[in-house]
Amino acid sequence: MDSSANSLINPDARMGLAGAQPGAGAAGNGQAGGAADLGGLGGMGGNFTQRLSGLAQMRGNPRAPLIFAVALLVAIVAGLFLWSRAPDYKVLYSNLSDRDGGSIIAALQQANIPYKFSDNGSAILVPSEQVHEMRLRLASQGLPKSGSVGFELMDSQKFGISQFGEQINYQRALEGELERTIESISTVKSARVHLAIPKPTVFVRDREAPSAAVLVNLYPGRVLDEGQVVAITHMVSSAVPEMPLHGVTILDQDGNLLTQPANGSGLDASQLKYRQQIERNTQQRIDAILAPLFGSGNAHSQVSADIDFSHSEQTSENYGPNGNPLQAAIRSQQSSSATEMSQGGASGVPGALSNQPPQPASAPITAANGASGVVTTPVSDRKDSTTNYELDKTVHHIDRPMGGIRRLSVAVVVNYMRVVDAKGHVSMQPVTADKLVQVNQLVKDAMGFDAARGDSVNVVNSAFTADVDPNADLPWWRTPDMLALAKQIATYLGIGAVALFLYFVMVKPALRRAFPPPEPPAVPALASPEEPVLLDGIPSIEGDGAVVEIESDSEKLALENAKHKYERNLEFARNIARQDPKIVATVVKNWVSDER
Repeated sequence: MDSSANSLINPDARMGLAGAQPGAGAAGNGQAGGAADLGGLGGMGGNFTQRLSGLAQMRGNPRAPLIFAVALLVAIVAGLFLWSRAPDYKVLYSNLSDRDGGSIIAALQQANIPYKFSDNGSAILVPSEQVHEMRLRLASQGLPKSGSVGFELMDSQKFGISQFGEQINYQRALEGELERTIESISTVKSARVHLAIPKPTVFVRDREAPSAAVLVNLYPGRVLDEGQVVAITHMVSSAVPEMPLHGVTILDQDGNLLTQPANGSGLDASQLKYRQQIERNTQQRIDAILAPLFGSGNAHSQVSADIDFSHSEQTSENYGPNGNPLQAAIRSQQSSSATEMSQGGASGVPGALSNQPPQPASAPITAANGASGVVTTPVSDRKDSTTNYELDKTVHHIDRPMGGIRRLSVAVVVNYMRVVDAKGHVSMQPVTADKLVQVNQLVKDAMGFDAARGDSVNVVNSAFTADVDPNADLPWWRTPDMLALAKQIATYLGIGAVALFLYFVMVKPALRRAFPPPEPPAVPALASPEEPVLLDGIPSIEGDGAVVEIESDSEKLALENAKHKYERNLEFARNIARQDPKIVATVVKNWVSDER
């Protein structure tokens, strides 16, 4: 009985009984105890009312916009997730003719493949996982048909085709193969090739060289450099027999002629690049050897190279006379001699002249070997001698490759030397003449100076205006770098101050209004009149009835709520005491027993 009665009394009811009139008798106490027990049961019945009041507070809660924003964010994330699971479409074919486009769409509809068009309608899009499969399937059907054809055109030659038709098909096939090759370049989107191949003839004077016209359609924002233009020109010239390089003309989609020479010298891109490379390498060698002497940026050089791009080949034979005939080598020698002898007596042709008597001899005639007889005398004696000597011969074969250096011209400018005196002042002084001579010799050695080919070197010493530092004598805290750093720090500090001002003036009050602090729990009145009632640790009512001054509005509101609750509990306890005094008497009795 006692334990059940105590359990039915809530703390608020117990505090309410403590504030009952002290002059009440046992019956009054019993009624108050019964009222306290029923007050605990009545508190359970008021939960529904509290729930309704909580719903009303939720409707007026400032957190409702935040909850709505979170719900909207969740909906957007869910929508993006569903959108990301949609099929990804990629280009199947682009820049198709109307005929090929209709054939491809019919094939896609027959295969039940979803498709759609791009924004400008120039491309057909299909799901990305079916792009390659559909290209192979359409290629097996011969779609698209408007593309360039190659040598596969020769596979379907008709029987009995004329020579003219066969030549036209060959030319079309060659143009298609060249178009495919040019389109394989990453910069080229599409290409068209037109070949002009003249009819062959047996007359040499009537022969004409073939020519070609190439139109390239480049991707947006891309261009063909000179090297790529030269490469396309050589490729087309090599693919067509007897086509010269100057017979190839290349244009872009804007009508700009790309094969015109970049300058009047007629040099192609490779030759210009070779000359620039020689000049750059020579300049780097000169700068590298002068940098340790004067510092980086205190010596500048420029090189001009005259390159011989002509290719010549020469062969010559020189014959020289023999210096000493006795020491000369004999190739061949031939000698011959002949002697004719005459006899005395009649001889000759018969006739009057031959029968005349001989003239008297001026000297005695004796026969050979001491024998008398006919005397013979020599009439003529002939000797021939021929000697052939080896000749001196010199054969020269000279092959001059293109790219030889004809002449190098180098110009070097050296800055004044920076000198710091004992007081720390900086001054710029010119370089001495001896050091300039050393620099001149170093430059000649670095460039490979050759006086025979006419190389020239010019070294000049002059002050560089760009290297003069007007802030050299300023203290470190007044230099432009430190001032710029101070301005940057001040800018960041200003931004931080503005951010703190906005936070404490606007953001923090808005957060307080959106998320107010919870109300402090109300502390009931004390059981004895001598002890004051505490609200959040602050005394509100003293034992003699004096009221302590409340400073804040929240403390006043809490005190008023406590007073109203105390009055409600007291009135409820009085009603219970009137209805059932026995319960109140039992509760008071238990209190007295516990105090003892």
